[in-house]
Amino acid sequence: MDFSEKEESDGIRFSWNYWPHSKGMQADVVVPVSCLYTPLKDIEGIQMLEYNPICCRSCKGILNPSAHIDFKFKSWRCPFCGSENHFPNHYSQHLTEVNLPPEVVKTYTTVEYVLPGSSEKPVFLLVIDTCIEESELAEIKDSVQQSLTLLPEDALVGLITFGKHVFVHELGSPGFPKSYVFKGDKVKTPAQIQEALKIINTNNPTAARNQQNLKKFLVPVADCEVNLNNILDDLQPDPFPVPQGHRTPRCTGNAIDIAMGLLECIVGVRGSRIITMVGGNCTFGPGKVVDEKLTVTIRSHHDILKQNEKTVYMKDAMSFYEGISTRALKKGIVMDLFVASVDQSGVLEMKSLFERTGGYYIMTDSFQNPVYKESFQKFFTVDDDGHLKMGFLGKINIFTSKEFKCNKCIGACNASGVENITEWNVGGIDKNSSLAFYFDILASKPHSSNAHPPVFLQFQTKYQHSDGSNRIRVTTVARCLAAPDDTRELAYGFDQEAASVLMARYAVERCKTDEPLDVIRWLDRMLIKLVSKFAGYKRDDPNSFRLSREFSLYPQFMFYLRRSQFLQTFNASPDETVYYRSLLLRESVANSLVMIQPALLQYTTDSDHPIPVLLDSTSMKSDVILLLDTFFYILVWHGENIIQWKKDGYHEMEGYEGLKDMFESPREDAKVIIQDRFPTPRYYISKPGDGHERKIKSRINPASGKSTSDNDDENNIFTEDVSLKIFMSHLIKLAVQSS
Repeated sequence: MDFSEKEESDGIRFSWNYWPHSKGMQADVVVPVSCLYTPLKDIEGIQMLEYNPICCRSCKGILNPSAHIDFKFKSWRCPFCGSENHFPNHYSQHLTEVNLPPEVVKTYTTVEYVLPGSSEKPVFLLVIDTCIEESELAEIKDSVQQSLTLLPEDALVGLITFGKHVFVHELGSPGFPKSYVFKGDKVKTPAQIQEALKIINTNNPTAARNQQNLKKFLVPVADCEVNLNNILDDLQPDPFPVPQGHRTPRCTGNAIDIAMGLLECIVGVRGSRIITMVGGNCTFGPGKVVDEKLTVTIRSHHDILKQNEKTVYMKDAMSFYEGISTRALKKGIVMDLFVASVDQSGVLEMKSLFERTGGYYIMTDSFQNPVYKESFQKFFTVDDDGHLKMGFLGKINIFTSKEFKCNKCIGACNASGVENITEWNVGGIDKNSSLAFYFDILASKPHSSNAHPPVFLQFQTKYQHSDGSNRIRVTTVARCLAAPDDTRELAYGFDQEAASVLMARYAVERCKTDEPLDVIRWLDRMLIKLVSKFAGYKRDDPNSFRLSREFSLYPQFMFYLRRSQFLQTFNASPDETVYYRSLLLRESVANSLVMIQPALLQYTTDSDHPIPVLLDSTSMKSDVILLLDTFFYILVWHGENIIQWKKDGYHEMEGYEGLKDMFESPREDAKVIIQDRFPTPRYYISKPGDGHERKIKSRINPASGKSTSDNDDENNIFTEDVSLKIFMSHLIKLAVQSS
């Protein structure tokens, strides 16, 4: 099966494309019946329908190609609940077998409805940390000023800056710029914030909000660009003195809380983003994560495990930010976080802000780093029509036929309920936002016939486009139940790439309650059960072990997942772990696979094109160039002979044009990858013995046998990690044993 082709047409990949027929069979197949869905995937030729959809009168499922149409009685049967529905007159008058509406054409399994009417343009509230060096602040100001040119002219913009205290800036007042100051350690209720800004009067709660005063703080881009640029030009680092041996007093939590209080003044629900740029940890006021004294270090994974004195602020900070995220959900506000600091900034405590609202968390060590500068620029990328490539107020509904139900969704979303969940708030959504759905088969017994009854699934994604239009993306797919006791059909429909990513998400989700080591052991047990079920072998004979091509790559994906930064927390801070996991929980199958098992390309004089090679130390040869793509960084490594050839200038000599192309190709390929990826990955160039070489050696498969030459010995990686070969040997032994 060509699973990627189906993904291109619908944005969906299933772990199993033939489904187990009963609960018992579902338990036997080990890997959950699940799918990864990218709601707003760029689909070539997608049908844009500028009218309201026709819905089932019983379950509200939308008319789709899987519906059975009765042309005689002008009706259609819902594939989810079985209800009969009559077409409205404007459909039935023209409906024939050769004149079908687009939404029921078999090839249009994904369509998008552009609903009549439009909403107001989105709001962007910028929250800027000024407790940073002047050179760092200059980069923030420059990136913000550049982004203003990409925003719709009628989009609203606001500005809040903070250091030890919080400053809410008026952008819509003529004359000298004004700002309202809030003490950094003083917690205020939303009503108190709004009263201080003269938006409401708490002495008269029934009085309407003063929208004119609100317009001083949230102003259309076209009307405030000059004022905003002037304020940014004059913005200086926070002037409060910092005693020796102390951290800068930074009230990040209070600034975000006040930003939320300001946006809560907006009448109704409107697509909005709070974009916060932070240069260090919160040491002052609500949301504080570490003491101001430098002698007290911020919590590590070990501290969290032991729950020692370094975690004293952790619980309260998490509770504080979760309260803000709950308020954000009610108003449809997306929270984005751009962090640039060599130390942790307390993102572990803040993660509910972006995880629950569909926001982004971008992490780097400096605002001067291209990771921040280019990512911030890409954040405001526009399409061919000049509209931002982002959606707001995202909400997904799922409809299933009676044979199964959805029991879990893992990703940047929040369930709208507690039981029988079929709806999730997504908030911010873009072309790469992907969600993992896990299903339960409901039948306790297999179906009686040997036929393959279909099951149906529909996703309805409602969102506000950046042009102000309200839209519904509808994807309807069908899968067949496998015949009873026929594992060959199940195996034929196994998508090992999607299954690996879905298991990775499940593992990361389990890390919220279990220790990573316990999760790794669980993955090992699941892998052994899976290969025992679907491999061919004789009991207790490892040499007889055979794994079909549908499963052949799955064990190595699990091998690299075990070693990945998602499950291994050694030498990583809690904030870094949150960063890695947050991206895994929102990216597509292709991007997630690169995170799990990095791609390694080899460039040689023998080939005009790069060749994929094993992620192994044997690939590090002296006469090749390697390009390593881990998703988070790109590294180009040059072998010793390559370095010498460059020094000798062979690539500039006549007759060595191929060598010159070989030198340039990795750099050009890296540029293409970096240009297309968000967030922007780091880029390194390396050679044997330099400091960056460890970045490739830490990712490749360690040496598995004795070296045969001095050159080989130099590239062997000696580590406590087992090699893929040894891992597979143990897996096979455990899979074939009798007990």
